[in-house]
Amino acid sequence: MLARKSIIPEEFGLPGLASRMPRKPVFRDRVNKARFIAKNGSCNLAHKNIREQGRFLQDVFTTLVDLKWRFTLVIFTTTFVSSWLLFAMSWWLVAFAHGDLTSRPPDPEDLVLSTKNYCVTGVKSFTSAFLFSIEVQVTIGFGGRMITEECPTAITVLIMQNIIGLIINAVMLGCIFMKTAQSNRRAETLIFSRHAVIAVRNNCLCFMIRIGDLRKSMIIGATVRLQVVRKTTTPEGEVIPIHQIDVPIETAVASNSLFLLAPLIICHVIDKNSPLYDLSAMELQCSDLEVIVILEGVVETTGITTQARTSYISEEIQWGHRFVPIVTEEEGVYSVDYSKFGNTVKVTTPRCSARELDEKPSILIQTLQKSELSHQNSLRKRNSMRRNNSMRKSARSGAGMRRNNSGLLASPKVQFFTPSEGGVQVLNAVT
Repeated sequence: MLARKSIIPEEFGLPGLASRMPRKPVFRDRVNKARFIAKNGSCNLAHKNIREQGRFLQDVFTTLVDLKWRFTLVIFTTTFVSSWLLFAMSWWLVAFAHGDLTSRPPDPEDLVLSTKNYCVTGVKSFTSAFLFSIEVQVTIGFGGRMITEECPTAITVLIMQNIIGLIINAVMLGCIFMKTAQSNRRAETLIFSRHAVIAVRNNCLCFMIRIGDLRKSMIIGATVRLQVVRKTTTPEGEVIPIHQIDVPIETAVASNSLFLLAPLIICHVIDKNSPLYDLSAMELQCSDLEVIVILEGVVETTGITTQARTSYISEEIQWGHRFVPIVTEEEGVYSVDYSKFGNTVKVTTPRCSARELDEKPSILIQTLQKSELSHQNSLRKRNSMRRNNSMRKSARSGAGMRRNNSGLLASPKVQFFTPSEGGVQVLNAVT
């Protein structure tokens, strides 16, 4: 049986009309989006399938410093215990080869007289040899155990153990010192704003972030670099998954050096050379880009170069916001309120890209005029509300005054007294 044809053509039916209607873009939250630099500054990069593992052993000191603390402490303990055991075995073999373990004086009082016949006095087992090894490597002061001039081999082992012990101490203690004095520890007190903002500054669309230093000791020669990391495709079809593009910033000096005494707002003017030049507010939310911020400088107290890093993805960039001021002057001292460090406030900003603003400057003018009109309207509403409130207060106070005046103007009662034989008699009271 053939299906009946509809009287209404298919292109004018509900499915056809729905397919031809323009649809608004739907923004979905990207789950577990990979970012190149984490918010704490660590690089989110995994190295796999490294075949030449021996290259790490060629730079043992850097490898030890880069290890985690638990592995460093295990290696520190294992190295010392292994050296003590190794030389304990050497001392036991020296005593065994010389025959010190079999011939012992029966009387302890004759020990002093018989020391010239032994390589090491007091070494009668492996345990005593291990204790003697610890004494040689840690301290050069001996108690009842000591070497004699009867055995040149023992003197050679003593020299070797002292030299190797000094090398182990230098490497291990240097590793521990470098791990405790790493430059990334200073970077923990260099903070960045949680979000970046895009707003109009000096009639230009600008990308802004805020940085600050929590310590009173300053960062000397601080410099800030911005990079945009995004996936790009060349005209030849080559796909570059991590394409780094340098972003210039606006600073007061040409050397790009910052005087990081108080929190500063780093501003990047979105111009023709900016990778954000063609992005509007809606396109920014759909784009897969990441802005990396790198702050470098020399620590004033230690002279070590430090680096702090963070990044901002498209979800962390607020369009049409501006940072609130946090530096105030109180009793001749500048005060910084870090509780408002990342706070922003909405401002009127065109939603179009910087390219459209350059091609049509009237958009910015119209936006600013609308914001001025809205500001004036809000001021008028506030003034009218204040007038109404003041009129209500005055009306209430006037009503209260009238009630008080009516009570004051009421005539008092008057009493008439007439004399009588028994005294004064009250005839009547008239109000």
